[in-house]
Amino acid sequence: MFFPVFLQTGQVSTAWIWYVLLAVLVLVLIFWWLNRSPKPEAPSEEPVAVAQSPRKQTADDLKRIEGIGPKVEKVLRDAGIMTFEALAQADPDDVQKVLNEAGLQMMSPEGWIEQAQLAAKGDWAGLERLQDQLKGGRKK
Repeated sequence: MFFPVFLQTGQVSTAWIWYVLLAVLVLVLIFWWLNRSPKPEAPSEEPVAVAQSPRKQTADDLKRIEGIGPKVEKVLRDAGIMTFEALAQADPDDVQKVLNEAGLQMMSPEGWIEQAQLAAKGDWAGLERLQDQLKGGRKK
């Protein structure tokens, strides 16, 4: 039978502490090794690609567009629409698809594109005139 020498002789020793520490070290190394490799991710669908402006890196305040609030702005940013120019160049059907996937089926980007075109040009007076004709981003 295998017994450590100190148990066979009946002597009390601190050798058992070394065995426990060695066992803990082995367990730590095993857990580290199991957790170090990246876990495979579940396959997901590619997000809808939308037009982005290669010229402008900073994000615009998309909430200036009537009909876009903080929640919609976050959804658009997650889809890659960060600027007025990107929204102005985006296909309305693609934007609607992004909104539908985010559970915002009631939102309609129909008036956002025209507003974004004016904002991208810096025509704030024209944007204000257009927004006077809108309610919730749609023509009254």
